[in-house]
Amino acid sequence: MTALPDAIRVFERGWLSSNNVLLVGADDTALIDSGYLTHAPQTLALVRHGLQGRRLDRLLNTHLHSDHCGGNAALQAHYGCHTSIPAAEADKVRRWDSEALSFKATGQQCERFGFDATIAPGELLTLGGLAWQALGAPGHDPHSLIFYCPAERILISADALWENGFGIIFPELDGASGFAETRATLELIGGLDVRLVIPGHGAPFGDVAGALRRAHSRLDYLMADPLRNAQNAIKVLLKFLLLERQSIALADVPALLTAMPVFDAANRRFLRQGPEALGQWAVEQLLRAGAARVEGEHLLNEA
Repeated sequence: MTALPDAIRVFERGWLSSNNVLLVGADDTALIDSGYLTHAPQTLALVRHGLQGRRLDRLLNTHLHSDHCGGNAALQAHYGCHTSIPAAEADKVRRWDSEALSFKATGQQCERFGFDATIAPGELLTLGGLAWQALGAPGHDPHSLIFYCPAERILISADALWENGFGIIFPELDGASGFAETRATLELIGGLDVRLVIPGHGAPFGDVAGALRRAHSRLDYLMADPLRNAQNAIKVLLKFLLLERQSIALADVPALLTAMPVFDAANRRFLRQGPEALGQWAVEQLLRAGAARVEGEHLLNEA
């Protein structure tokens, strides 16, 4: 029961990019999420191949983290596609407010893009000839959307639900509420009749009940000690930087971390370490997980 209808094509990406979901109908084409900036040429190549000579009519974002919208500008330049973003992010994008958008806070890149329309929770969309419901999915990101197709019982879940967990709960890092919203989003998904989930990262999966059990267990673990969410965020975001750069001077790690608002907020609230100690701790976590190695004076990415 994990087969995709002919109208849906999933480009499963490795980090740094989110998955891209291409929907091809008789009268329209659409892409949900566009990957990371440095992967934009690959995204364009995947979309061109998937469209087989057709144009891309629409581009939609589940949320505006850099790995989900970093290819927007390139796709807009190539196709002139109509672009829709979550309604709550419209003013930030219109002003290109780097303080309010997440890119500066995480030290990640995103080329400026525009938009033509917004999507609010509860809206109905037709994409690839299929009817979809846009649902609010706060938690990982306060303004994230997920898309549900009742006829096919398919959920495009972004970072609200993966096969083994969900994305970093960012609001909790700087004192806003995120755990309760994550719980509510998982319960919302649990109330849908879903046979197949297309996550923001990883392969599509059909064991929705199992994924929800694992996600609830993960959430319970994080809520029991919010320090765990902060530690996870610092490890994951340092790994993201390392994936992008492939090599970082060990001496530069403390300044890189403390220069980013999301790291600084998590450290001030939870870890309370000086820059050198924080950098050493983060590096040790990646080494212990086999996600990095040290050669000379540099931290190198390990696949």
